[in-house]
Amino acid sequence: MIEVVAKLRRGSVYFAGETIHCSLTFTNVPDTEPGNNTESETIAWASVQLHCFCSISEARVVLPPALMKNMLAKRKDVGPSTSFVPYKDEQGHCVLQTSVKILFCDLKLAPGESKVFKFQEAIPSDTPPTYRGPSCKYSYKLTVGTQRVGAPIKLLRIPVRVLVVYGLTEYQINEDQIPSNPFIEEKKTKGQLLDIATDVLSTITSRRSYKNYKIANSNGLMGVFSLMKTSAKIGEDIVGVFNFADGTVKCLQYMVCLQSEEILAEECQHSPSQGNAIISYAKHIEFCLFADQTHVILPIPLHVTPNFLTELVCLKWRLHFEFVTATSPLKGLDLETGQQRDRMWQGPGKIKTEVTSWDIPVQVLPTMPTQAENVAASHTLPLLRF
Repeated sequence: MIEVVAKLRRGSVYFAGETIHCSLTFTNVPDTEPGNNTESETIAWASVQLHCFCSISEARVVLPPALMKNMLAKRKDVGPSTSFVPYKDEQGHCVLQTSVKILFCDLKLAPGESKVFKFQEAIPSDTPPTYRGPSCKYSYKLTVGTQRVGAPIKLLRIPVRVLVVYGLTEYQINEDQIPSNPFIEEKKTKGQLLDIATDVLSTITSRRSYKNYKIANSNGLMGVFSLMKTSAKIGEDIVGVFNFADGTVKCLQYMVCLQSEEILAEECQHSPSQGNAIISYAKHIEFCLFADQTHVILPIPLHVTPNFLTELVCLKWRLHFEFVTATSPLKGLDLETGQQRDRMWQGPGKIKTEVTSWDIPVQVLPTMPTQAENVAASHTLPLLRF
């Protein structure tokens, strides 16, 4: 029996533009039962390829022929067809496939012998991120194909998650443009993509520019909402403060929810009236009558997909608010408590209310792959036996 074990050097989460390093161990596992054949095994060949699939919901999406042609045109020409078909039995449209890498041919393994093969594959920088939404899904897989002599082809699929930082290539340093110091002997090193991504994301998300939003409806001012920053990475918190002290309309309760909004291109919508797909995540509900100030903290899950845009779909993020306000002054009763100067106010038994909705756009950015790795679906090594 042949056993194939795959191991990604750093994990299963990468930025677009990074290089995946992987090692594959092929082992001829001997049969321990007495009397069985323990001869050498010959593997005819082994190849590997990275591909991205786009799956759509036919109830929501219609792909025009022109868009389909444009999507498929991004695939690399892999030459004449071979018996290695990495996307066999996969659902959806293959929108990215790299050139096939041949690991070996005619590998002979004695019982108990192992061979390790290492390869690397670059993720194109202009690819969409990994995404799973109501209308479409983008998924990435490294597929290893191998065949033992006289046996059918076997496939080992290794899922990877791709995050996209837009404009990252614009920040990469051109070594030829870096001025050198003639008095100091220094060794130039090319800026690593991870280091550049760290600087770019930190620069964007560390800016604390408080934004104040006046909250009002047709009856008057409810209060002011202050947002510390409008950009945050997945895994971080969005923090805001409500100030109801100067409000002329009493707010009884509010709800704040972090939502993603999936917007399909107009030519891809199955029905013009279907609307955008909204998914709610973190939610905060609080009763705030007579409160002058309160705050809200909404965590951004690590598994979600940040803002992105393709020719098929656009994903945006927002804070959705719902305020329950009184439509008339609150008329309660002042009751004696028996204590000097102390009085107790009893609220009315019925209050006429109305609900006001409001949205604030926010920007959700990727985090570092090592942090996003904490929510990987599985930490076990991909394994194939045949």
